[in-house]
Amino acid sequence: MIPHTEITTVERVLEPEIMDGRAEAEAYAAADFSDSNQWYVDELVARFPHRLSRLVDLGCGPADVPLRIARAAGGVHITAVDGSAQMLRLAHGAVLAAGLAGRIRLEHGRLPDLALPERSFDAVLSKDMLHHLPDPRVLWGEARRLARAGGAVFVMDLMRPDSPAAARAIVERVASREHPVLKEDFYNSLCAAFTPEEVRAQLESAGLPLRVEQVSDRHMLVSGTV
Repeated sequence: MIPHTEITTVERVLEPEIMDGRAEAEAYAAADFSDSNQWYVDELVARFPHRLSRLVDLGCGPADVPLRIARAAGGVHITAVDGSAQMLRLAHGAVLAAGLAGRIRLEHGRLPDLALPERSFDAVLSKDMLHHLPDPRVLWGEARRLARAGGAVFVMDLMRPDSPAAARAIVERVASREHPVLKEDFYNSLCAAFTPEEVRAQLESAGLPLRVEQVSDRHMLVSGTV
């Protein structure tokens, strides 16, 4: 049985930054995130139709989001970055199977030391990575560094619930049939997430004029241009 990591306050509880265990990565890749991933892609295409040429996806995981973007926008080229070798192994297989290796380039790297050129992307993307970071400033710093003038930033992440019980309720409502490893990771991720107010403070400190909006019972979206 997988031990529960219970919390008794609404303070943020850190989780591992990199999901590099084989079983953990495979459970994550097998999970059904299609609803939120497709919503994210649809919103990106609708809100920023003229910034879909060169994109960077920070924390791409098994590459489900880059694959969906590549299918939705014919001319897009995506640099997909992750710090987990196990995730990139799964991403590599998925990209090859989809026949999209010419438009999705996978990179192994961790923020903030990415070997990517400054001001070289039309949009900086990230989904479900912010809560993994001990210091969120590294994401906002890379967004500023990598985006071209007028480029888009489009970041979606979990929101921390009001209590451990609320976090458990979300897990059971959303992922009751998922692998126990994934369910416990999901709970830990909710406990490690930020609140919208915390993210607004992060953006103000970083000098980024981005909007934070709640888009579901568990997700927020940070978007705008820099």
